[in-house]
Amino acid sequence: MIQDHSFKLEGSNGRGVLLIHGLTGTPMEMRLLAKGLHSAGFTVQCVQLAGHCGSVEDLLNTGWRDWYGSVSVAAQTLRREVDELYVGGLSMGALLALKLAADRPDAVDGVGVYGATFRYDGWAIPWSARLTFMLPLLKKLGLGRAGLFMEQSPYGLRDETLRAQISAAMLSGDSAVAGLPGNPWYSLAELFKLSRVVRRQLSQVTAPCFIAHATEDDVASLRNARLVQQNVAGPTEMLELANSYHMITIDRERRLLAKSSARFFANLPSRRSSTPSAVERVLVTAAAA
Repeated sequence: MIQDHSFKLEGSNGRGVLLIHGLTGTPMEMRLLAKGLHSAGFTVQCVQLAGHCGSVEDLLNTGWRDWYGSVSVAAQTLRREVDELYVGGLSMGALLALKLAADRPDAVDGVGVYGATFRYDGWAIPWSARLTFMLPLLKKLGLGRAGLFMEQSPYGLRDETLRAQISAAMLSGDSAVAGLPGNPWYSLAELFKLSRVVRRQLSQVTAPCFIAHATEDDVASLRNARLVQQNVAGPTEMLELANSYHMITIDRERRLLAKSSARFFANLPSRRSSTPSAVERVLVTAAAA
């Protein structure tokens, strides 16, 4: 059984942020961002996606709908406890955050889009790994279940000291610390399916979006961020990070990212006509139980 490494930091301002890690990742990659948001008063919940923090086989037994299910359940729970709900994700987590905002415009008040990955087209991605559009067909045919794209240097990190620590953790066999050392083909096929779904739904995202992306992202080029900026219906703000690679939540500009995210969410006007009282929230929780 996979151990649950999700965690929660209780805030003081009545606003909550749900943070979502990436494919083969772990809630640990969101911890520093979570701490920064929490220090600004936010309640922060970091969810662990289904099948993650376990073995490759654990991950292969799940698909994008399972991962999205993890996000939906966590969002429903957190929404009952706060007056405003924001959702942010890294890499594939950004796609899941955007989908939640498209599906639940009544519940999501803002989105943090961190290193969005619709396509693996960064400068460090080999051409063979860019052919993910073929993977759904291979999966449908039952071919290549054991296939794996191994992570390669620089592992999404510009900070060389941190890069050495993360690569050692990935290769240690404990996927709860730094995630799996490779991306299973079938899981990438699921990411490609999710990407197509979210692309079609971008125009349904009406919540304000804070988009942050490394200008020299080694995994997903800046075109992924531009895709979001140009197609969502809500207002956007873009932060381009010049001293980081893909893992912007833990790389060199992580403090700037946390500070900018907290400012963006804090400055958003309330979309609620009135703030529910504590008693009303208790009644809503009881009714949903």
